[in-house]
Amino acid sequence: MAISLDFEKGRGTHLITALCLTHEERADELKHLLDNSEGIRVEVSASKKDRSRSQENYYRKWSRAFGNHCGLMPDEIHDELLCLAFGSTEVETKFGIRRRPSQRSADCTSSTYAELIEVLIRVSAEMGFRVPPPYEQDNY
Repeated sequence: MAISLDFEKGRGTHLITALCLTHEERADELKHLLDNSEGIRVEVSASKKDRSRSQENYYRKWSRAFGNHCGLMPDEIHDELLCLAFGSTEVETKFGIRRRPSQRSADCTSSTYAELIEVLIRVSAEMGFRVPPPYEQDNY
């Protein structure tokens, strides 16, 4: 959810002043916007904590190994795991019906990426391939 706040010219200067103090590297740009516009719009939204590099490295390493075990290419196993973790939709194309994940990994936070990793561990175990839990990894 995002909130937009509009201020007429001359209003909202206290917000810009506070932003200039906390973001000194952008202070000139902020002042320019305030001085050269008919007003300002401030948009506020929650920040998204992206997945960590160690999560990404762990997932890529073990999904690739599991994909080799299953006879799938890295992008194929990735899509399969996304569908299992987040659901999927079927779309009719000129190449036939395709299954697409309901969520892409680019939209994952660190907690939803952890869910994807849990699916990888569970599904691989069900298919006779052991993916060690992250806590057994030195660089996780």
